[in-house]
Amino acid sequence: MERDPHQLIEGMAVGAYAIGSTEMYIFCRGEFAYAARQLERAAAEAYEAGILGKNIMGSGYDLDLIIHRGAGAYICGEETALLEAIEGRRGQPRLRPPFPATHGLFSKPTVVNNVETFACVPHIITNGADWFKGFGTEKSPGTKMFCLSGDVERPGNYEVPFGTPARDLIEGFAGGVKGGKKLKAFTPGGASSTQFFGPDKLDTNMDWESVMAAGSLLGTGAIIVFAEDVCMVRAALRYTRFYAHESCGKCTPCREGTYWMVNTLERFENGQGREEDIAIMNDVAGNIIGRSFCALGDFSIAPVTSTTKLFADEYRQHIAKGGCPFDR
Repeated sequence: MERDPHQLIEGMAVGAYAIGSTEMYIFCRGEFAYAARQLERAAAEAYEAGILGKNIMGSGYDLDLIIHRGAGAYICGEETALLEAIEGRRGQPRLRPPFPATHGLFSKPTVVNNVETFACVPHIITNGADWFKGFGTEKSPGTKMFCLSGDVERPGNYEVPFGTPARDLIEGFAGGVKGGKKLKAFTPGGASSTQFFGPDKLDTNMDWESVMAAGSLLGTGAIIVFAEDVCMVRAALRYTRFYAHESCGKCTPCREGTYWMVNTLERFENGQGREEDIAIMNDVAGNIIGRSFCALGDFSIAPVTSTTKLFADEYRQHIAKGGCPFDR
């Protein structure tokens, strides 16, 4: 969106033509102001060139593009909450069915895809499907944008073929753990990964099937790296605070469950944690997953369930020492 917005617009135009749509929307989160400005500039150029608008290049086909800026709600990453926001309502998930494919934006059949998907379309049209499938694996063809952040020397976005080992991304592209420290953990697909990975998973191939076989989800491809001196209880608290803050409040399991997980994690950090709190948090998590209105609730439990499984000893150190053992 920032550096090559025209490939996104072109990919969307191809998709719109394929389904016979005359309107397309880009929902841009409010914080991404520069990306929105770039998209608006590119859209104006496309209209001026006659490749958007009425009777495109004399084809008789009309196509309009609307750039819709959101107000910063994470929940609008959920497709039906996104549609609600574009229609001018509060960004909250819709009950399904009906699904967007039949009753989407303004109750019309709607295709909702990620920016990354549409950006691939012009290259596939130009070079062919076989070229695209020459990258990646048989079941996960093509490339993937991985965002590496946290305790790495060179954080950033890296586009690599599916199936690239996590080790190549973390130790190669991102330059390894910052300061030469040892790796404690990493998320294969962002905070929403159902399971954090330890150093023993570094050779996991980063494709949908391999990551799932290793016990987690590839998700957004956001690899967050934790060095050996990071407190995983505090990390879980920060993530869970985020989910509690971003919960739209529509359903009780997510609204109340994230609140209570935050409260319990704060007790550990404040030196008031108890052994039974570990089981209590996992019990709360079990009452969220599969019972919330959308996937945000399901994903919100991952920091708690992952850290209590992989780093239970750190929770017990918090209990024994009456606070965070990583505080200096």
